[in-house]
Amino acid sequence: MGLVVQKYGGSSVADAEGIKRVAKRIVEAKKNGHQVVVVVSAMGDTTDELIDLAEQVSPMPPGREMDMLLTAGERISMALLAMAIKNLGHEAQSFTGSQAGVITDSSHGKARIIDVTPGRIRTAVDEGNIAIVAGFQGVSQEKKDITTLGRGGSDTTAVALAAALDAEVCEIYTDVDGVFTADPRVVKKARKIDHIGYEDMLELASSGSKVLLHRCVEYARRYDIPIHVRSSFSGLQGTWVGRTQGNEAMEQALISGVAHDTSEAKITVVGVPDKPGEAAAIFRAIAGAEVNIDMVVQNVSAASTGLTDISFTLPKTEGRKAIDALEKLKATVAFESLRYDDQIAKISLVGAGMKTNPGVTATFFEALSRASVNIELISTSEIRISVVTRADDVNEAVRAVHSAFGLDSDSDEAVVYGGTGR
Repeated sequence: MGLVVQKYGGSSVADAEGIKRVAKRIVEAKKNGHQVVVVVSAMGDTTDELIDLAEQVSPMPPGREMDMLLTAGERISMALLAMAIKNLGHEAQSFTGSQAGVITDSSHGKARIIDVTPGRIRTAVDEGNIAIVAGFQGVSQEKKDITTLGRGGSDTTAVALAAALDAEVCEIYTDVDGVFTADPRVVKKARKIDHIGYEDMLELASSGSKVLLHRCVEYARRYDIPIHVRSSFSGLQGTWVGRTQGNEAMEQALISGVAHDTSEAKITVVGVPDKPGEAAAIFRAIAGAEVNIDMVVQNVSAASTGLTDISFTLPKTEGRKAIDALEKLKATVAFESLRYDDQIAKISLVGAGMKTNPGVTATFFEALSRASVNIELISTSEIRISVVTRADDVNEAVRAVHSAFGLDSDSDEAVVYGGTGR
């Protein structure tokens, strides 16, 4: 038996009973002959509660101190889990991200992993211990400050450790039984996917599917680490994420799933002079503010005015930064005004089979039309179609598209055991 990395989300370790249940599962893997490394998130809503506390103390908490604060949640989880494992008669050692050798850049709040040097973890497991690692955190290469990887960063920690330790598999334990064809909280008849390729999973994750973070899937694809997404509340087989080959590739489903995202906002730059360099200046200003954008649409300019509108979507949390950056640019680009809209939602249809099947786009838009859903923006790739709609319409739209492509299950409704899905 080889080495296995297991990651447990906040809903799995939300309380003392959850921690003891997780400890039993870990010990079972150890008894089955595996070397076990565990990555753990903060308990329940601890991270959100710490953020609320920081905002009560300071309206603009410094990034360095926020990272120092937020990493406390995972340290609590790892220590308690190590205690629970020892209580079951097995040796466990807990490690912070920096102790585990997770080295990052210096971008507080959304650091990226540069390297993993898991010497202490390897020593611990070679000595017969279970290693418990605090997810979501690392140490900056330059200043040696504590850093955090952003929301869902524990998934990335787990896959990065699995790659560095040459693990057989990275098991991501959550509060649903795997990856579904849609969010089972919205579509009760969503079906569990048994196997899915990295490419489809990347598109679902980047389109709003909450089960896996897209950075985690990118890392797994780069190092060819199989991911097994499953529930910590049941013993069922989950979803295997990996390379599709042979018969699996031949039998790949036309559509893998429908994802939705309500965490984005839309900015429209109104009345931009339609001449070379203006769009470049706008997006250079956005990049300079370190704001990530998603969908972009530029209207055809009016012949009478020579002006056009440029719309793009971005995370709501970065809306203020983007508006401030664009306001500073107004004298240079001479656009007319800015419009900000945070009552939008993105709906995405994902499937590697769609690039060889005509009619997918028509069926998608017909389903939205029948549901009386208006479309504001459209974006496509080879294996994805995304649209922006009103936030109020998103649940009905997801259900309509899911049914239109025959993804509804005939069996029992998908089970959501608790928490937020990560």
